[in-house]
Amino acid sequence: MATSTSPAPAQQRPRQNRDSGSGVNFGRVLKSEWIKVTTVPSTVILIVSTVVVMVGLAALASWAISITQDEIQSAGAPQGGPGGPGMEGFNAAEQAWMIPSSGLIFGQLLIASLAVVLIASEWATGMIRSTMVAVPKRMPALLAKNVIIAAIAFVIGAGSAFLSYLVAQPILGGDLDFGLTTDGVLPSIVNTGTYLALIAIISMAIGTLLRNTAGGVVTAVALFFVVPLIIVNLLSGLADWIPDAARFLPTNAGDQLVAITTQSDALTQWEGGLVMGAWALVLLVVSLVVTQKRDV
Repeated sequence: MATSTSPAPAQQRPRQNRDSGSGVNFGRVLKSEWIKVTTVPSTVILIVSTVVVMVGLAALASWAISITQDEIQSAGAPQGGPGGPGMEGFNAAEQAWMIPSSGLIFGQLLIASLAVVLIASEWATGMIRSTMVAVPKRMPALLAKNVIIAAIAFVIGAGSAFLSYLVAQPILGGDLDFGLTTDGVLPSIVNTGTYLALIAIISMAIGTLLRNTAGGVVTAVALFFVVPLIIVNLLSGLADWIPDAARFLPTNAGDQLVAITTQSDALTQWEGGLVMGAWALVLLVVSLVVTQKRDV
């Protein structure tokens, strides 16, 4: 007598797969992007080099401030106060408080380049096709890339700033050393990480939009370094509104984000952070929308 087989196991198999947690989710996409970044030797070397150079620049800044302060004291100026001839307005203590974030100019260059390369190189080599096959929806993949690079940049920035603080203390000596509880120092250290995280998001958005490594790096460098210099040095005298508008460029606003004190006519730390965050958010949204509408 013929017997019929029950279709129940076949019907239950997809449900079992779903129940076992198989499939694509944002957590797995994050993990895959983390593996991509941390298993490439050149990327790891670049990250370590960024930390070493940022801390090294802070050490050099500490040494320069200490030497300058010794010269001021030898000239008979008040300790920690304004300098003598040729050093008017120099306050060694205030300069020392900014040491933890003194390596930012180098850090932002490398983080911007790294963020552009990580995304643009996938389009240049065609590897982005493999990513989109594994994650058919483009937005989760791109968001995961942004989260990973922003997290790495934050750790590099805040970690380097804290290490710079530790390295600076013995160099500065007893006259100029300062504690983490000094007004504005700890927020400046944390915001150094925030600054680099926002730089990373802006740069990855540029790389996503241009899909070209060289073009993305050049555009990021121009936005962060060249445009502010042109506006300040060449165009500021043409109209009164130009210097005011220059305050809202990413790096100019970011400088206020990490500042210990700000001038009365400048953005505050909060305002600088909000402006830089707005740049990152707008460019991120634009890059997601454009990528969603484009063919890979």
